[in-house]
Amino acid sequence: MDATFTAEQDEIRRTLRELLLKRCGPEDVRAATGTADGYDPALWESLAQQLGLPGLALPEAYGGVGCTTTELALAAEELGRSLAPSPLLATAVLCAPLVLALGTPAQHAALLPRIASGELTAALAVPGAALTTALGLTGGNHGDWAGGGRAGGVQARQADGGWRLYGQVDQVLDGHHADLLLVAARTGGFARPRTLFFLVGEGAIRARLTTLDGTRSQGRVQLRDVAAQLLGDDEDADVAAVLAAVGDSAATVLAAEAVGAADRVLGRTVEYVKQREQFGRAIGSFQAVQHRLADLYVQVQGARSAAYYAAWATVRGHERTGGLALAQALEALRTTASEAVQLHGGIGFTWEHEAHLYFKRAAGDELLFGPVHRLRAYAAREARLFDGGEVTV
Repeated sequence: MDATFTAEQDEIRRTLRELLLKRCGPEDVRAATGTADGYDPALWESLAQQLGLPGLALPEAYGGVGCTTTELALAAEELGRSLAPSPLLATAVLCAPLVLALGTPAQHAALLPRIASGELTAALAVPGAALTTALGLTGGNHGDWAGGGRAGGVQARQADGGWRLYGQVDQVLDGHHADLLLVAARTGGFARPRTLFFLVGEGAIRARLTTLDGTRSQGRVQLRDVAAQLLGDDEDADVAAVLAAVGDSAATVLAAEAVGAADRVLGRTVEYVKQREQFGRAIGSFQAVQHRLADLYVQVQGARSAAYYAAWATVRGHERTGGLALAQALEALRTTASEAVQLHGGIGFTWEHEAHLYFKRAAGDELLFGPVHRLRAYAAREARLFDGGEVTV
């Protein structure tokens, strides 16, 4: 593995970091999360039009930049540093690869250029509690994770030459405002049950949910006899395999994003302990504090190495390591954010302090994409590290 970045990759990081330093400070983040959409449309326009982030990993034939998961992960790392709320994760990391893998040429032409330009945002309507299972990160995704219209899922039926959807999906990332919904629905009845994806533009009833982490806006999607278009033209497509591949790349991007957040909150904590004085000296001069910060630094660097390796492996088609990288990054972010609250003392325990933005991101991400022990346990089972290949979760 060559860990040296190209000049183009370094330029992506530098340009994005400069933009976010100017336009995405803690107060900007809080203001954006308080809007109806949950993000700043002007910042999103800059990220899309000036930097081309939504199309970074899409082919040039569809208006994309033609880069890989590595470049998308590096961009996510910078976004994680500032906790910038945006539709990038739902649109470019989760939905665009599914459209590219499963869609027809007509759907590619109609949707991908608009996604690449930032004109069209999308959301993956999978029940939040089943998202990591659907993506093949915490369990096999060949089961009935979509709900089948029961237990909060969606059912699809053919009627009058088209498809109609019935059901409800909760905890959909950006589900309350996305222009396009990719809905996972069960069809075929008891005789031939299977999960397919459908495109929904209008007709769904949506509501924004209250979440612990405001930078990850979530919505409830209700579908009451809503017209939908099948994604692709093959009802026998191996949706589970496509989802697993998307899940590996998504986990890699999320790992890099968590590393960026952990690195930023660690840096802010180091700055603070150099300034705060106790007993007539800066608390950063105490050996106990230095040891705690050194441990955090090692943990963050280890998580960064894992995320970079996962990006390298994903691009080259090697073994899937995104889930393990995500587990290490989530753990590093949780530990670093918790220590930041502690080391900031009394001020760190107030909700208004910047450290709590990172603390809530850490807790929210582990609820959505973890927990860490399940990510690791499933990876161990798939690698058959234990006798019989079984791991109790």
